[in-house]
Amino acid sequence: QVQLAESGGGLVQAGGSLRLSCAASASIFSINYMGWYRQTPEKQRELVAGVSSGGNTNYAASVQGRFTISRDNAKNTIYLQMNRLKPQDTAGYSCAANRQGTLYWGKGTLVPVSP
Repeated sequence: QVQLAESGGGLVQAGGSLRLSCAASASIFSINYMGWYRQTPEKQRELVAGVSSGGNTNYAASVQGRFTISRDNAKNTIYLQMNRLKPQDTAGYSCAANRQGTLYWGKGTLVPVSP
C-alpha cells in the first residue's frame, strides 16, 4: 500500500508559478512510474506529466515548456514546477503512482488560476 499526499496548491494569478509536491508513504525507488494528473468538471482527467523510475519524463502538449516534473527518491517525493500559469490550467491536480501494476492515487490539490 502506498499513500500519496499532495501539497502546494492554491490561488495564483495568470503568469505566476507554483510548485506542487507529492509525498509518498513508502519508498518510491521501486515505483515504476509516477505522474501528475488534472481534472475539471468540464473535462476528463488528463495526464499532465509523468516520470519513470529511470528518470524519463513525458508531458502533455499543453504544458510542455512550462511545467517540469521531478522526483527525489531520497525524500520519497515528486514535484511539479508550474511556470507561466494560464487560466486554462485551473484544475484539481492529483498525483498517482504505479507500483508493480497497482495504481495509487492521492486526494488532490486545487490550483485556481485567475486571469
